[in-house]
Amino acid sequence: MNYKQISPPPYLKEYVRYFWVLESDNDNLLKRKLLPLADGCPGIIFQHSSMGSLFSPERQHLPEIFLYGQTVKPTELILRGKFKTTGVCFYPYALKTIFGFNANELTESCVDLALLMKDFIEPLTNTDSVVSQLEIFCTHLYRQVQKRSYHLDYATAYALAEIIQSKGNLRLKALQKKIKLSERGFERRFSAHVGISPKLFSRICKFQAALSQMRTNNYSNLSDVAFDNGYADQSHFIRSFKEFAGLSPHQFKRHDRKITENFSVI
Repeated sequence: MNYKQISPPPYLKEYVRYFWVLESDNDNLLKRKLLPLADGCPGIIFQHSSMGSLFSPERQHLPEIFLYGQTVKPTELILRGKFKTTGVCFYPYALKTIFGFNANELTESCVDLALLMKDFIEPLTNTDSVVSQLEIFCTHLYRQVQKRSYHLDYATAYALAEIIQSKGNLRLKALQKKIKLSERGFERRFSAHVGISPKLFSRICKFQAALSQMRTNNYSNLSDVAFDNGYADQSHFIRSFKEFAGLSPHQFKRHDRKITENFSVI
């Protein structure tokens, strides 16, 4: 499989982490399972319908272009035949700041983007050029940003930055006091912007740090990974990893074929 990751233009860098393109090899006609991994970020997937299709685990055909929210529970998307998929990985707060709705409305779910941005899908499907498609993505996303007067508030922005920088190893009570919000107010505001609670987001950041360490083989045994990433012990790490990946660390290491930062093909 061929994978490319593309940086966004300067005017979208506040919202978009990166664009990505995933395309099967010419002889790749087999059914594949695409495993979304919890990474704390929403995104967009555009599947070129002439090159195969994405199906949900219930064998439902997914929309040609869809916007998805926080992925927490393990799930599998089915790829059939040759395929070409273009995606957007947003920053955690993008659903609120770009599209204007509470992020928790799309947690563990997706919506047909053609329903939200009706003039988006036709130009995308009328060109096979990746460069042209990315230009269309950028144009329409920036247009969407300009429609919104909503900006991320300081308290949520600060909390996100602190949790991400600490890789999930941060005392949330202390953070809550710094931003001068009640526990309930902090959770409500964070959930509206990010889609999940601060505690769950912290756990996902910790999982991602451990996953990165495993993928770079920067450890001797699993207890090293558990210790380096602030888990109480190895068994706690294994349970947490399986919760987000659907597989134990040993199973994941054996089957994982990393394609993108937030997806694995198994």
